[in-house]
Amino acid sequence: MLSLDIERGIELAAELLRSNGVVAYPTDTLYGLGCDSFSLNALARILEVKGRSADKGVPLLLAEPDNVELVGRPDSPHFHALADAFWPGPLTLVLKPAPGLPDPVLGPTGAVGVRVPDHEVPRALARALGKPIVGTSANLSGGPDPVTAQDVNRTLGDAIDHVLDGGPAHRGLPSTVVDITGERPIILRTGAISLREIQKVCGVAIDGALL
Repeated sequence: MLSLDIERGIELAAELLRSNGVVAYPTDTLYGLGCDSFSLNALARILEVKGRSADKGVPLLLAEPDNVELVGRPDSPHFHALADAFWPGPLTLVLKPAPGLPDPVLGPTGAVGVRVPDHEVPRALARALGKPIVGTSANLSGGPDPVTAQDVNRTLGDAIDHVLDGGPAHRGLPSTVVDITGERPIILRTGAISLREIQKVCGVAIDGALL
């Protein structure tokens, strides 16, 4: 159960998100930097704050697995197996996008990265907003991973609207990123979930490694 202070912090952060604001919050991996995933103004602010290229895309966080169709097409044969095994959790799945997603969300291949974090704060924010939120790491692009609210304040400071302090991030490791837009999954980033775990669930060789 969330504390009263955290509940009030979520209410404030959600109101800022509704007003095109940019907020930082704890997740099960690192501290995330979030906004309304459909707000071009807020997305532009996040890219500017991070110093991130607009052509890299940004990951999105869902309140529930069933919300995936708001932003992506879960038509890969591996989607349900991976989502059932690792959501909520530190796995980002790269999918073909749903119609209407803003360009800054999409990666260089035109795909979208989504996950359901194993942390109530970002899920509550997405639930309160009524749509997925941006879930990029709350740091300067290429900088140290932010695992506390203090880390975020030191690097981003007054450049964002609010830092929701929920204590240290649970894992301190980024999510593992798996592209499932093609016939065979491709690991784009190794993180909190290992290659072996992904292969075991998918039942296929990934990146040339055999089961």
